[in-house]
Amino acid sequence: MPRLLIVAHAPSPNTRRLREAAERGARHPDIEDVEVVVKPPLEAGPDDVRACDAILLGTTENLGTMSGALKDFFDRSYYPVLEVQQGLPCALYVRAGHDGTGTRRAVEGIVTGLRWKWVQAPLILRGEWQEGFVDRVEELGMAMAAGLDAGIL
Repeated sequence: MPRLLIVAHAPSPNTRRLREAAERGARHPDIEDVEVVVKPPLEAGPDDVRACDAILLGTTENLGTMSGALKDFFDRSYYPVLEVQQGLPCALYVRAGHDGTGTRRAVEGIVTGLRWKWVQAPLILRGEWQEGFVDRVEELGMAMAAGLDAGIL
């Protein structure tokens, strides 16, 4: 059974809602044959990445870049997975209080080095909190899991 790994930093009630939305979408009842594993970045590591078939990353914009927790995940996982998970389908959502540009660029640089494959452009949730952010992240989680379920990722 294919496995979707969701690694998302969620330090606030709203960002927890986003992580829950990603999981809810990935566990949609019409998606039957995908295992979903959800972990905060400080608990996820190379073994989780090696065991997955696609990864959905979520982060806050912190000082113009990704959260320290997601950076720590990449620091611990980069070299142990570099040669074994090339081509891993991935997606990203960023809860950005400003524009998210630096965060996106930082994650894209790491993903390029890992040779992972973007399934869509990063989803940047900019500015003041909007309830629609939850729906957009849920759709992203559902799309990732549906792609695995259909065998197209």
